[in-house]
Amino acid sequence: MNFTTKELAPSDAERSGAESKGAFVREMFARIAPRYDLANRMMTGGLDERWRRRAIKLLAPHSHARILDLCCGTGDLVFGLLRSEPTLDVTGIDFCRPMLDRAQARAKRISRGNARFIEGDVMAMSFPDQAFDGATMGFSLRNVVDVDATLREIFRVLRPGASFVNLDVSKAPNKRFKQFFDLYFYGVVPVLGGIIGGSREAYRYLPNSLIHHPNAPELRDRFTRAGFADAGYLPLVGGTIAIHYGRRP
Repeated sequence: MNFTTKELAPSDAERSGAESKGAFVREMFARIAPRYDLANRMMTGGLDERWRRRAIKLLAPHSHARILDLCCGTGDLVFGLLRSEPTLDVTGIDFCRPMLDRAQARAKRISRGNARFIEGDVMAMSFPDQAFDGATMGFSLRNVVDVDATLREIFRVLRPGASFVNLDVSKAPNKRFKQFFDLYFYGVVPVLGGIIGGSREAYRYLPNSLIHHPNAPELRDRFTRAGFADAGYLPLVGGTIAIHYGRRP
């Protein structure tokens, strides 16, 4: 089947919808930035740090590697990478300035390794092709406007042999387990988020962002369609958390 450029191009309504979602997400994260780290730790019982360590272990970056952390927020994965290997050169990119301000403040306090933070859109990054030896993303892929376009852009900036590892909430395959998780994720998290994070609206959106996000097998297949080889995923906590990975051939 052949498509013209006009048929492939997004409509004005689609562009407007994408811009609206992007603006909403940016403003939402700006509101919760001051207490974002505290809210994450309390709502996961500190398990989010353990999951990040698993993701970093899967990436297995070599010494002095140049690593990109996408939608870096306040820098949890950036600093986790540097704790695992202080020789790394890690760049965090995010489009929410208040989150980056907190990341930069943390970097001054921690003073470990080479970390820099850049404001930018992960769907259209200014980095040249094949600029990084690896990439990570934590709890953010379900918030991007276009998952497939984001994966293709990540693929573009990776060198041959480099891996991308994505950590995020996922849909539990076991129905009984999913019922318990949904009760907490969609019922309790917005309440706790309002109390701890300061915005019930934001913590109502964050769980709901999972509804239309692909399940773990489908997301693995999207990695493959974006060009990644050896795509797969590691389910955690009954499949409610998943670490997806793929390698640029």
